[in-house]
Amino acid sequence: MASRTLKFVDVFAGCGGLSMGLMQAGLKGRFAIENSPDAFATLSTNLLKRGAQPRYCWPRWLAKRPISIEDFIKSYSEELSEIVGKIDILAGGPPCQGFSAAGRRRHDDPRNKLFESYIKLVEKIEPKVILIENVKGFTIDFKASPKVGNYSQKLRKSLEENYQVFEKLLDLSEFGVPQRRTRYFLLAFSQDINLAEDPFVMLSKRLPSFLSTRKLRAPVSAAAAISDLEVSRCGTRPSQDTAGFEEIAYGKALTSFQKMLNSRTERVKDLRLARHRPGIKARFAEIIELMHAEGRLNTSIGGEIRDAFGLKKQALRVLDPDRPAPTITSMPDDLLHYAEARTLTVRENARLQTFPDWYEFKGKYTTGGARRSFEVPRFTQVANAVPPLVATVLGELIIDILRSSADTSLGLCNGTVHISELAA
Repeated sequence: MASRTLKFVDVFAGCGGLSMGLMQAGLKGRFAIENSPDAFATLSTNLLKRGAQPRYCWPRWLAKRPISIEDFIKSYSEELSEIVGKIDILAGGPPCQGFSAAGRRRHDDPRNKLFESYIKLVEKIEPKVILIENVKGFTIDFKASPKVGNYSQKLRKSLEENYQVFEKLLDLSEFGVPQRRTRYFLLAFSQDINLAEDPFVMLSKRLPSFLSTRKLRAPVSAAAAISDLEVSRCGTRPSQDTAGFEEIAYGKALTSFQKMLNSRTERVKDLRLARHRPGIKARFAEIIELMHAEGRLNTSIGGEIRDAFGLKKQALRVLDPDRPAPTITSMPDDLLHYAEARTLTVRENARLQTFPDWYEFKGKYTTGGARRSFEVPRFTQVANAVPPLVATVLGELIIDILRSSADTSLGLCNGTVHISELAA
């Protein structure tokens, strides 16, 4: 195992944040399964095109197109039988809309059951390691339907016969992600892998060194992430992809975080500014000034302020420049800039998710109404992604564990299954 590149498959891959981070860690991406044409277009543009770095080592038998996990399992049963035991890591995050506290939290949302297809795929290809990411709500019981319980329990029970299962709720700001973003992670290792200790304990121990090599110190503030993209600093230019819109003129990196993500080209995309009417901009400016004065940045504006400004939106917040951002959402008007009377661009949201500036998003910028059930626009792709920086440190950890296990012992683990405590 130590002499070859370890391979992974990414299921529910979205726009490719998890895949890109794992590749940057040194893992080889074999293929990805993603059903959304919009998200797959982004993934393909960045990680499948000739000359892309990093790039999937895509098998010839699998078409490079969007596909559901159910259709994948049904259509490629013979090919799957040929890769049994040859995939080191099965990664992915089942769609979270039915679990998320930010959504409607429906226990009967059909998307909630997609993780069962994930488990079926586990059984078919028998990976050495399983990596799953989801929202915090994945660990919370559905009160309206007690028999359902929560899906993390179901997932754990389905795995622990054959795997050593570890779970943790992680605050991703501790990883250098400029967001207070808490997510559920599961790591499961086959029983023949020697584990010296809980992998999440190992992860915590290696974080300082990981951040130091990137000249980062957690937490990273919002301003440290996006201050080089302020309109007042950079100015604007006509949008490269949408007639009639302006975009931020790409600027020079000012901080270590910005330098880490700075592009290899000046042709950076996704900098398009929203077209706020003058009255809306004036209202935004007043709200930003008021929230600064009251010291209530990063928190939803209160009912009195909403009434005073005639706002119906409940989740509107003003970014705090000196702290990590709150968790970004798929709604671009949930968050206002800390100094400029506007919402954030796709690129600024991508910065808060640690995507490098060369990473290009495809599809519509936004959508609404009934289309939200099947369209995945750029803002949603970014919000749903696993931050690549987190994926990189997890990938490096898994590589070290697998290679250490191969180097130190060919025997079986003692079979003890340890479930780490979920964070409060």
